[in-house]
Order: sequence, then structure tokens, then C-alpha cells
Amino acid sequence: MHWWPAAPTWSALPADSSSWTTPRAVLPRSNAMDKRMISAKQLFLAALFAATLPLSACDQVGNLFAGNTQEQNASASETDADEHQGGHDAEEEADAHEDAQGGHGEHEKAGHDEEPGHDDHEAEDGEHAEGKREIHLTENQRKRLDIQVKPAPAGSATALLQAPATVRFDADRVARLGPLLEAKVVEVRKDLGDAVGKGETVAVFDSVELGSAKARYLTAQARYGATLAEYQRDQKLADQQITSESELLKSKSEFLQAKAERDGTRAELRLYGLSDQQIARISGNSGTPLSRYSLPSPIAGTVQRRDLVPGQTVSAQETPIHIINSEQMWLMIEVYERDMARVKKGQELTLNVRALPGQSFTGITDWISSELDEQARTVRVRAVLPNEDGALRAGMFGTASIQTASEQRYALVPVDAVQTVDDEQVVFVPGDEEGAFRAVEVRTGEEGGGQIEILTGLQPGDAVVAQGAFDLNSALSAGSRSAEHSH
Repeated sequence: MHWWPAAPTWSALPADSSSWTTPRAVLPRSNAMDKRMISAKQLFLAALFAATLPLSACDQVGNLFAGNTQEQNASASETDADEHQGGHDAEEEADAHEDAQGGHGEHEKAGHDEEPGHDDHEAEDGEHAEGKREIHLTENQRKRLDIQVKPAPAGSATALLQAPATVRFDADRVARLGPLLEAKVVEVRKDLGDAVGKGETVAVFDSVELGSAKARYLTAQARYGATLAEYQRDQKLADQQITSESELLKSKSEFLQAKAERDGTRAELRLYGLSDQQIARISGNSGTPLSRYSLPSPIAGTVQRRDLVPGQTVSAQETPIHIINSEQMWLMIEVYERDMARVKKGQELTLNVRALPGQSFTGITDWISSELDEQARTVRVRAVLPNEDGALRAGMFGTASIQTASEQRYALVPVDAVQTVDDEQVVFVPGDEEGAFRAVEVRTGEEGGGQIEILTGLQPGDAVVAQGAFDLNSALSAGSRSAEHSH
């Protein structure tokens, strides 16, 4: 009769299952069959304990392994009668342990092969699969992470010249409006921030002086028409020798005087800001007071300043309404005297603004001052910057990185745009689908002015994630870890 030993005392198992060894209990000496049964039970308990770990892909391994262990126990019992020598006990125990490990490996393989939905799940997480390195974001996610995609400019990081700069309005896109004569405000049609089209009325004025000027114009226009008709009639009569030459000269003189008066009054109205179309519409029978004047905008833009209210009297020197078109801005750069020789017209530059960290703006130098500031020892350089989204505002301070002459020109990206994925340097570029971003392996070069050269993997002009690359890398890593855990 065989006895069953007391439960063995287990030591704490390490967290890493790869370092587990079969626990040993202190047992009394017995025959070979007892040792084989104890070893098999220990293997069974160890496998059962491992099956309780949170590994979703191995839920059924414990049961399968238990079945193999029972078969091994039965096989060991059948051969027990022929095994009595103590010298064979250790060898048989080792064989049983190797058989148990082999069974566990087979069932592990079978468990993964038979697990339903395994292949489907792997395909479902394809954007995180090794090698593809692609992630998809919704429109809301892209807005929340402030992902910005821009073309990579061409240049050399070592040829960058950095200088302080200030954003200004483009003077050619600024209109300061006023009545150009003393007038009273009748109506204000545009408020601060309102969009204004070219030629659109922004305010209506009433001016006594303007009314008098319009009246003089109408008088001169009427006299001009009368003298023109009389002069044309005398010309016909003179051709027929019905009238004298002196009468013809008199009518011609009166016509020329009337024409001069009309042209003079028209020029006066132009000085008051009236266009030729507005002058042509002046009529004493329109029902509108001659003193009434509509102030149009000469450019398209937005109302930047409005310092008038109905009933207010405005002088000829005042410009109470400012219209600004900020789709293009000027950048005034202060270049030190020692760097003047490196700056030329037409050079590309990148602007980084303190108020907008992480964003960059590109432009072209178009003017270099001929005067040196004697106090600061700097020369002023102007650049033109596109600003269609209105992010840049006049008065912003920043740093301009001017791309000076260089034989080598590479794709330049912000330093933060380069991330590390699987020990490789990558940048993120837009994928084929909307909201998709793909990690592309690159080789970097020199770094300077917050920019880094991309030697291979990205060409100048290619679209690249200039802001938000760190967040994309974090999302890609999180998706990869989730996919690995689910498998």
C-alpha cells in the first residue's frame, strides 16, 4: 500500500515565469513509484498555478496540461513493477519532467492555433503591426492634439542665421479711412472685426462743405452742356457760312471756360474722396441730399479700428476707421552688423514666435535697409510672410532663422518632429487615408536654430508632421502595447 505525502512547502515563485523551476519538498525515502508520483503531481500543480496568471491566450493550457500529466502518471504506474533499482530513479524522474515540458509546449501551440478570432484580431490591429507603423486619428483627435502638417523646407542647418524679429502689418494692405473734410456721422455700417469687401460702404457722413462742392459741380456740368451745344451749332453754321467767324470764336471760348469749370469742380470732389462712379451719379433730382456722403473701403479686409459714433463730427485730418488685410504680413528683422554680408534678397526663412510655441512660419526676404542703426549696430531686413489663417498678429516677437547660402540643401524639420520608434529615428507623414499618419525611418544630419537636417527618408517639400509628433509616437506605442497584450 502506498502512502500520499503531506503537501509540500512552496517557496515564493518569481514574477517571471521563464525562471520558474519545479518546486521541491522534503520527502522521506520511498520506492521509485512514490517518487515518480510525487514528481508528476508537482509538475501538475506548477502548471495549474501558471494557468491562473492573466494571460488571455493561455486560458485552456492548464486543463490540457493536466490531461497529459494524468496520462504520464498512468504510464508510470504500469511500468512500476519492473522498476525497483534505486539507481534508475533519478533518470526516470528526469525523463518524466522532460515529457511534461514537451506536452506543455505542444498544447501551448495547439491552444494558439485553435484560439477563435486570433487571426481576425491581428488583422484588426494592423495599423499597429510591426513594420507598418501607422496610426489613424479622428478629426476631433487631430484637433485636440493640434497636429500640424507642413512641407519641409530645403536648406542646411549649419547655414542658418538667427536674428530677433517683429511681426508688422503689410503697409500695402492697410487702409486708414476718414471723410477728408469736416463732416457729421450719420450711420456706421461696420463694427470692429467685421469683414469688408472692396468698395463696400463702412460709414455715411453729412457735410455742408461737400454739399456746396457738389452744387458747384452740377452748375458747372449744366453750363458745360449748354456751351457745348451752342459751340457745336455755331460750327455747323460757320461751315454753311451763315454765321460769322467771331460768333464761332465766342461760343468756343465760352465752351472751354465751362469745361474748365466742370473739370475743376470734379477734381475737387475727387479730393474729397469721391470716385468717378460716385461723381457720375450726382444728381439734383435723386432725392438724396447733396451733403450726404458714403465712405467706401478701398481694400478687402476686416475692421481693425472704429473710433466714431452717429452724431459725431469728424475733422478732415482724422482717420477713425482702419481696414486691415492680414492675409500677408511683414517681418522686420534686426541683423547684426557682423552678419550683414550673409543676408540677401530672396532668401528663405523660418519664424518661431514666442506666443505660439511649437509653430513655425516661412517667408522670403524682400528688402534690406541701406541704413545702419548707430546705437544697436544692426541693419533692418524685411520679409514677407503668408498669414492666411490669421495666426500671426502685428507686434508679435520671435526669432527668424534665415537660410543663407549653402551648397548642401536637405529637408529641414523641427527637432521635435524627429521621434524614436524601435530604436530608429522616424518622422510622421500623412498616410493614404484621411487621418492616417505613418512613421517613416530617416537619417538625420546637422542641427541648428531649432531645425535638423533629414539626409534620407524625406525630400524637401514633402509633407511632414511639424507639430504633434510626440503625441503620435505615444499613441502608436500605446496601440502596439495593447496589440501585444491581446495576443
